[in-house]
Amino acid sequence: MNLGLKYLSVGVMIFSLISCNKKTAESKPIEKQETIKQKSIEMLVGTYTDGTSKGIYRFNFNPNDGMIENKGLVAEAMSPSFIDISKDKQFVYAVNERDPGKVSSYQWNESRTELNLISKVSSEGVGPCFSEINNSGTLLAVANYSSGNLAVYKVTNGKIDENPETRQHVGSSIVKPNQNAPHAHCSKFGTNGKFIYVADLGIDEVVSYSVSQEGILGEKQIALAMDKGDGPRHLAFHPFKDLVFIINELSSTVTSAKVDKSTGLFEKIDKQSTLPKDYTEKSYCADIHISSDGKFLYASNRGHNSIAVFSVSDEGRIKLLSTSSVEGDWPRNFTLTPDENYLLVANQKSNNITVFQRNRETGFLTFTGNEVNISKPVCLKF
Repeated sequence: MNLGLKYLSVGVMIFSLISCNKKTAESKPIEKQETIKQKSIEMLVGTYTDGTSKGIYRFNFNPNDGMIENKGLVAEAMSPSFIDISKDKQFVYAVNERDPGKVSSYQWNESRTELNLISKVSSEGVGPCFSEINNSGTLLAVANYSSGNLAVYKVTNGKIDENPETRQHVGSSIVKPNQNAPHAHCSKFGTNGKFIYVADLGIDEVVSYSVSQEGILGEKQIALAMDKGDGPRHLAFHPFKDLVFIINELSSTVTSAKVDKSTGLFEKIDKQSTLPKDYTEKSYCADIHISSDGKFLYASNRGHNSIAVFSVSDEGRIKLLSTSSVEGDWPRNFTLTPDENYLLVANQKSNNITVFQRNRETGFLTFTGNEVNISKPVCLKF
């Protein structure tokens, strides 16, 4: 073969291979994009109804671009400020934060366009502000803030029994008038379901009660005595370690502790501020959540109007990494999306829900520019 023709043939082969590989490389992102594209996710929002909101609203969230859309009212109710959803997504439970307090349960209609009321019972107190259904969907725990007591109900196919077990707290602490009396602010089942924990802001205690499968409560234990003036509000359990994180409304701090699953007691590990060191104005913590990998903890500051981002060590020690503006006023509740790529914030006083992209490697948050208006949003649940 002529030497010139030989080199020409080799060149044509190389060019063909490069062109083929280039086409393959160009087609991969399209295939990948089609694979990872997700459907919109349903989110429910509980509100205060002393503005223009009328109850519980359904939103669609797009996990591909972080866009959020209000799909309208699905249940008209009086100040359903805190809601919880059954594991199978069929039933919704809501407190009616009034005097006297009520607790309601709903079931979706066939077209999933409306929540139908199943039951509505007394909360056995004033100002119910938190509810949680257990994993089996058979028990509902409710914290009454103003009256400072706990109610635990049996639940059958979404219907709430009218005769709950109740426990009344007593006492006070040093911050006046916030701690003139007990204020049960959170009622959560422990990870093994054998204990119910109540964060009581008014008496600076996290209280635990043993609970049977039938909803019978044991006697009160002080799971952890907080520092005076802390005002414990909410708590979050580590996804796979025996650790718990408590957000303190009045001292703007987070306390971490070990959990003894056999006794229901906590042992303090660490305590850190949720605010920058140079911030001196008033601020009050609200909500707390931890990522499913257990590496990052998030806490909301009302006043500073930010989300504090913490790293979490294997031993349960925490370190403040950053604070991100919530792009609104008074961040009451917030939530991570199911894939944890985004974090959404309910800003009660500015009447908006804002969307942040979450870096899974660093934990940091970046405002997407996406937001939606709604009167006095309080609770977000996917």
